[in-house]
Amino acid sequence: MTKILVIEDEDSFRRVLVQMLTKAGFSVDQAGDGNQALKVCAEFEPDLVLTDIIMPDKEGLETIQELLELCPTLKIIAMSGGGKFGPDSYLPLAQKLGAKAALQKPFMREELLNTINQVLAED
Repeated sequence: MTKILVIEDEDSFRRVLVQMLTKAGFSVDQAGDGNQALKVCAEFEPDLVLTDIIMPDKEGLETIQELLELCPTLKIIAMSGGGKFGPDSYLPLAQKLGAKAALQKPFMREELLNTINQVLAED
């Protein structure tokens, strides 16, 4: 079973994502910020990480860099609703740092699942 780690600081959105991915047949764990994600990642050993960009404590861009230092083959999908500068500035940067794909919030269930399947299918 494919394991996905969801990193999202907004509790209600994180719960929706976890529920959606679990129903889709994935094994899912979660973290509320980048610091927590690094600990969970070491124990859970996910195949894919779905991370928000704008978060308190340790934001997504830094988290992407640190996760890839620990596990260079980890597949990461970045997501953002914007922040001060809008998602157009953060999501391309996330991909330059190593994220395999980027999703602009809000997104539909089908878009999320299609993106996950595409990223998982890449070598």
